[in-house]
Amino acid sequence: MENEIKLSAFTKAMLTGLFVGIVATLVCLTFNVIYREKTGLQLTEIINVSSLIFFVNLLFLVIGMIFYLFLKAFRGGHIAYILVSLLLSGYFAWKAELVHRSADVLQNNQFHGLLEGMVIIMGIGATIFVPYLYFNKKFEESVL
Repeated sequence: MENEIKLSAFTKAMLTGLFVGIVATLVCLTFNVIYREKTGLQLTEIINVSSLIFFVNLLFLVIGMIFYLFLKAFRGGHIAYILVSLLLSGYFAWKAELVHRSADVLQNNQFHGLLEGMVIIMGIGATIFVPYLYFNKKFEESVL
């Protein structure tokens, strides 16, 4: 006899967002280390290990809840969510280019690259992987 736990749609969306957030955090941390080694970027006050771990995970927990709200608010809510998420990801990637972090032009440009990379990683996770994994039965059975 198999014990199956039926998750509510809210719980499933929240846990999916959290799972994608953990994976996105690991990818962002890896990107951070590699990017800093390649460029020699020294600015660590804003983007560092602690801020990535807390911010990305909390952000994706909220993203999971927002995904649930889209599913409940609209017929075909996942399509609306994907479109809004894609637009927001593009907007934030564009805005990342406008951030002025340092008087040193080289450090400023390197920071832009790091921030844009992080935004793109999180945007891909939010736009593609949250909806995909939410509807994936194998993911639900094996992970959730």
